[in-house]
Amino acid sequence: MWIILAFISALLLGSYEVFKKVSLKDNAVIPVILVSILVSCLILTPFLFLSEFFPDTIKNSIYFVPRVDLHAHLLFILKAFIVLTSWLFAYFGLKHLPISLASPIKATQPMWTVVGALLIFGEKLNGYQVAGIGITLVSFFLFSVVGKKEGISLKTNKWFWYIVMATLTGALSGLFDKYLMKRYEVMSVQVYYTFYQAIIMGIITIFLWAPTRKKTTPFKFKWAIAFISLFLVTADFVYFYALTLPDSMISIVSTIRRSGVIVPFFYGAIVMHDKNIKLKIYDLIGVLIGMYLLYLGSK
Repeated sequence: MWIILAFISALLLGSYEVFKKVSLKDNAVIPVILVSILVSCLILTPFLFLSEFFPDTIKNSIYFVPRVDLHAHLLFILKAFIVLTSWLFAYFGLKHLPISLASPIKATQPMWTVVGALLIFGEKLNGYQVAGIGITLVSFFLFSVVGKKEGISLKTNKWFWYIVMATLTGALSGLFDKYLMKRYEVMSVQVYYTFYQAIIMGIITIFLWAPTRKKTTPFKFKWAIAFISLFLVTADFVYFYALTLPDSMISIVSTIRRSGVIVPFFYGAIVMHDKNIKLKIYDLIGVLIGMYLLYLGSK
């Protein structure tokens, strides 16, 4: 079951990447992130309200938000900081790089998550899973190599390194998720850390973006920003829930989750008319083979 949920989360996450790219076109990055988080808070607020004031209405459902202690809130604040760090790097990188290149680079995140999972959680992989992860990560790496053919210097292009930093911090977030899911309910993590994100991002917007907003790219509201929130909230809920199921493995879930790269890939090829699509298709086939091997290994 958790494998199926991981694939659903992957498709939702891929759609989320497309809406990010659309939202960032000729738009200011920081307020786009803030507005998307505020919309996410708007989506999640009814569940928190019902849980606090009318608990009997949803107490026995997966949408109930249990109360947590101060220590948990501190962990959720830390989670919010880690995720926002990853997002800031990722959004700036995605704005300035082709989506068919930036998204696959970000998708190398499972490599670091797998290393962390093996070292920290002691997870063990069978032959199919090892082969699947290996093929997938090689394919993801070859995507980044194609960037050289598009005139993007991987050594000097700062936007490339923004994506790398987004990938590393994203992997750290994935490992932290596994820790949190063993101790707290899915909705508690998702709701509270999202609200803390809004507070932190609000402070960043006021002190970093607002003072220089007239000198930089102006902010324009686009409905695509709302869809960023809708698809992300749904993808994260499915992802968190998958991690709570027995025998779920963060290394496998994270790798499958990144297979959603096929969605922005086809968007870049068909809508954005990105370059070197034929070469990228070969790499994409490798990703799909890797995903199939992961599926076989989980049966």
